[in-house]
Amino acid sequence: MATWAIGDIQGCYDELRTLLRSIGFRPDRDRLWLVGDLINRGPRSADVLRFVRALGDGAVSLLGNHDLHLLAVAAGHGRLKRSDTLQEILDAPDRAALLEWLRERPLFHHDPDLNVAMVHAALAPSWDIRAAAARAGEVSSALRSDPDGYFRHMYGNTPHRWDDALQGPQRLRVITDYLTRVRFCQPDGTYDMRAKGPPGSQPAGFLPWYALPTRASAGTPIVFGHWSTVGMVATDDVFALDTGCVWGRTLSALCLEERRWVSVDCPQHGR
Repeated sequence: MATWAIGDIQGCYDELRTLLRSIGFRPDRDRLWLVGDLINRGPRSADVLRFVRALGDGAVSLLGNHDLHLLAVAAGHGRLKRSDTLQEILDAPDRAALLEWLRERPLFHHDPDLNVAMVHAALAPSWDIRAAAARAGEVSSALRSDPDGYFRHMYGNTPHRWDDALQGPQRLRVITDYLTRVRFCQPDGTYDMRAKGPPGSQPAGFLPWYALPTRASAGTPIVFGHWSTVGMVATDDVFALDTGCVWGRTLSALCLEERRWVSVDCPQHGR
């Protein structure tokens, strides 16, 4: 049995299947960890959702910012962008089943046996693994109990730093931002989501979230995606998996037991 973590697929169904053949994936034996952003910008988002959904317990898939964008649009609290390739899902005969399954995906995962955690984007510097799981659980609870209310307030420009005293929609918004959108932080947790380039391009005083020296989650290996401009990163406790498939680079998988990488080349789909 092997556990394979795979970076942002973003609707690149054919490349996903090629990668799974390359790693010899068998659903009756192996497991997949998918960092989120299953959909959008690539040509076959609906097929990716159908395939991963059919894997059942054989795959753990997180919600990423593109996945939440689709759910917000479907709930009437967002608009499609010119570069989106989500209409096929919204028009699909199995739309309701696909959207319900997607809405039930978690925003954080930790396997104590492997001692590895997974997030789409980032963790607040003050969160250890237990705190991250609890904060992600708050968003998952809101998605189950009041999805309309959650999506109505999901987007906003403030606040931009975690505070334990935050409540209501602002609390959920900041949690969502860290888990699905953040790249750079200051040591106090202040984030700037306008900075999307590689490390070194950020404003003064900011660092990649995983490079903060006071990060409470340090010591537990964490796999994440979301950041195609950072490319492949592999340290003792950080593994960046978004290697830019939709932008014409590669789709990558990491065997968590062996720390072994496999990548396949991808044509450019994103605009």
